[in-house]
Amino acid sequence: MQEIEEKLAHLIRTVDDLSDVVAAQAREIDVLNRRVKLLMEREAERLQGESGGIHVGDERPPHW
Repeated sequence: MQEIEEKLAHLIRTVDDLSDVVAAQAREIDVLNRRVKLLMEREAERLQGESGGIHVGDERPPHW
């Protein structure tokens, strides 16, 4: 019985540790998503200022 309790305690600790890691990664992903959004908005504004229109990445060049 004591062996099972020890294993259970170990598993609970492992799950808590993994939960902390997942929570930290979720916070980091949120920060990175906000940064990417900001960079995309800045790039769209920059492109719009250069040619008066927004370019899409998969758009064919005008010479095609």
